[in-house]
Amino acid sequence: MIFLRYSQTLIEANCYIIADSEAKQALVVDPGAGSAHWVETALASHGLEINAVLCTHGHSDHVWDSAVVAGGAPVFVPGPDLYRMEDPSMYTAAFRQAFVDASGHDWEKPADTRELPAALLEGGGAQIVPGIAMRALPAPGHTEGSTVFLLSGSIDDDVEAVSLPEGSFGTSLMLSGDVLFRDGVGRTDLPGGDPVAATESLRTLTQVIAPATVFFPGHGAPSTLGREMRHSFYLRQAMEQGR
Repeated sequence: MIFLRYSQTLIEANCYIIADSEAKQALVVDPGAGSAHWVETALASHGLEINAVLCTHGHSDHVWDSAVVAGGAPVFVPGPDLYRMEDPSMYTAAFRQAFVDASGHDWEKPADTRELPAALLEGGGAQIVPGIAMRALPAPGHTEGSTVFLLSGSIDDDVEAVSLPEGSFGTSLMLSGDVLFRDGVGRTDLPGGDPVAATESLRTLTQVIAPATVFFPGHGAPSTLGREMRHSFYLRQAMEQGR
């Protein structure tokens, strides 16, 4: 699969492009402020056509360029965070101008904003774009709708491809948004955050996801769930509270 990463956005939020190497139908994940030009260039250079946009949650730094990037393509957002797409900057008003400056435009709601398809939340998930199957797992706490996405595949070599963490193996992958970072977790003190729910979500991840799974977060470098279970204070704390 094609799996590209760009982080030169406001607050260095990661934007990803994922596509089946043969189908060439792209899914753009978390197009933050300042990502639109890269997305346009990367799609063209890889011969890709945008098929959909996916937002792991509704914070401004992950959705700001979604309308520009998507055009007429659907923008999928976890249901509990759909309300944020009316204007996500309402909940971080002090930083609105920073998003405008970084992107060159004010907030624009995507033309075709949709709740995640129910099939993504059931069984083995579904293909959100041709050739890329995902399973969505709700993980509230950072926001009400924060969700992680499980997929599998081998990543094509590419100068813009995501890097794999040391000691990783296998083909089990996860987009973790701001639920889980390498050596950290998403904050819970913004509107809609819930520290109790966040702890429960982290505990659930350790119970249902294989430790070898490589996750790609909303900020920072990738890691494996197993590494975080060994080294992350936050994950170990969540595990202890569940005993």
